[in-house]
Amino acid sequence: MSAPARPPLTLSVAPMMDWTDRHCRVFHRTLTRRTLLYTEMVTTGAIIHGDRDRHLGFDRAEHPVALQLGGSDAAALAECARMGEDFGYDEINLNCGCPSDRVSSGSFGASLMGTPDTVARAVGAMRAATRLPVTVKHRIGIDDLDSYEHLTNFVRTVEAAGCDTFIVHARKAWLSGLSPKENREIPPLRYDVVRQLKADFPHLTVVLNGGVLTLDAAQDALAWADGVMIGRAAYQDPFILARADQDVFGESAPSVTRREAIEAFVPYVAAQLEAGQPLPRMMKHTLGLFAGQPGARHWKRTLSEQGYKPGAGLEVVRAALEGVPAEVLDARPGVTAPQPA
Repeated sequence: MSAPARPPLTLSVAPMMDWTDRHCRVFHRTLTRRTLLYTEMVTTGAIIHGDRDRHLGFDRAEHPVALQLGGSDAAALAECARMGEDFGYDEINLNCGCPSDRVSSGSFGASLMGTPDTVARAVGAMRAATRLPVTVKHRIGIDDLDSYEHLTNFVRTVEAAGCDTFIVHARKAWLSGLSPKENREIPPLRYDVVRQLKADFPHLTVVLNGGVLTLDAAQDALAWADGVMIGRAAYQDPFILARADQDVFGESAPSVTRREAIEAFVPYVAAQLEAGQPLPRMMKHTLGLFAGQPGARHWKRTLSEQGYKPGAGLEVVRAALEGVPAEVLDARPGVTAPQPA
């Protein structure tokens, strides 16, 4: 059997713990059909010993969607990669970039950059277990292992195991002394390092991650990178994704409005409510949809205050929409609604 078609890496939304769950991904899919979406990092232990449907299940509307795994044991990662293919994912990604204390103490995440042979063994085992593409997401360095020589040794070692795609967060990580939030902000962005990596490894697919806040910035990076991954900007202001299919992927179909995105999300929300999920679990991912627009405060306040009441349902969503001006709801991306006097 031939390998599944590889999803495009041109633009993707980063895996983010506690944010990019299945509800978030379905909502993002209402805004962009082509952008590659990632799960939150799921540890091998959670998958092997826990509720697999809860950890791996997803809605078919999310395609293309990649599964990000956390772990260091090659056999366990291979088993989880195989499960990921069985569940229908389009890509398996190994996390070598998360700097949290919990992750580092478990010998995975960013700490794996200190043991490239471990990553190579894991990649080799995963590639043998699945027909899906196996990719690695990592930093440009950790702690005192932050030389360009160390980075290129990491890439060469992992490449030798069969990995041809590296998603590079253009910051180093301090595994002690900085919190995960500080590790996203304090170490300086070094796009020059990632650009040099692509120049030195032109045969590899190199995707830039870190500090990309707009589609314009993504397109600038695509002049030299094979792909760009947007992180928190896509979550905090998700409407930036609404022009992705047109501006990045060259599609001619009109982009969606905010009203159309919510209307497309409502059937999924209704089904989840019927299954017993509370309204805030889905709608929290839409709180930034009106960022910077008239009606944004009403939208967030209504969902936050009324959504947590027992039995809250779609009537809360309708009430939240009623406080947003029609010119905001129906504006196409790139059109700024008039500001109130």
